[in-house]
Amino acid sequence: MRTLSLPAGGEMPVLGLGTWRMGEAADRRAAEVAAVREAIALGYRLIDTAEMYGEGGAETVVGQAIAEALRAGDVRREELFVVSKVYPHNASRRGTREACERSLKRLGLDAIDLYLLHWRGEHPLAHTVEAMQALVAQGRIGHWGVSNFDTDDMQELVQVTGDGPGCAANQVYLSLGERGPEFGLLPWLRERGMPLMAYSPIDQGALAQDVGLAKLAGQLGVTAAQLALAAVMARPGVVAIPKAVRSAHLKENLAAAELKLDAATLAELDRLHPPPRRKTALAMI
Repeated sequence: MRTLSLPAGGEMPVLGLGTWRMGEAADRRAAEVAAVREAIALGYRLIDTAEMYGEGGAETVVGQAIAEALRAGDVRREELFVVSKVYPHNASRRGTREACERSLKRLGLDAIDLYLLHWRGEHPLAHTVEAMQALVAQGRIGHWGVSNFDTDDMQELVQVTGDGPGCAANQVYLSLGERGPEFGLLPWLRERGMPLMAYSPIDQGALAQDVGLAKLAGQLGVTAAQLALAAVMARPGVVAIPKAVRSAHLKENLAAAELKLDAATLAELDRLHPPPRRKTALAMI
């Protein structure tokens, strides 16, 4: 699996498993745990979750799957890159620390590899950053970052970072159907070596039904969803974290990470889904 370097050292796979909407129903838990376990067995090493997902339920699912995989010898802890996020209303100095400890307990881990502020809220960024940096110093998280931050938010963020470890990544909505971040935000992040983590990179499955994509994908011997996902990962500095539960989708997404798109294909994708020509508001789901 190809990886991207993080600003403070270390690497992150360019493809991961998203877990939004997991952990919301007890009758789906066994299937969701099995899906995360299968993902690990197939070779996924990046798993993205959040305290918001199922109000901790997704973290519990991920934690159970990781524990089972570790016991079975399917993977070593140091091979996994686990991402979680703190609710904005919890992101005070004390609240960030306490939320992180709750997430660690649900995940069954000693440390979270990357811990993100889920979106901006009422607490001052300086307080959140201070808490994040303290968690890094204490070894409770490896890196910290943000989610749903636009360029102006990022510019404000770097002003309050100080001498401690800086922001490692920004997770935003990016897909062929929502290319807004490519105009200003993605170049800004690239200049600073911060990966952009693209959530909903297949537009929650909608691009799998795109007629134009399907025609082009057919010529390449892949599915429309695979082509859409590969297009996102083809952008330098971008990591994609599609959610998948079905075995077929897990395998399709993993195969998409190996697709090499030539210049003609990328040009046709731009024709089908043109890049932005001006700054637009950051989309959120």
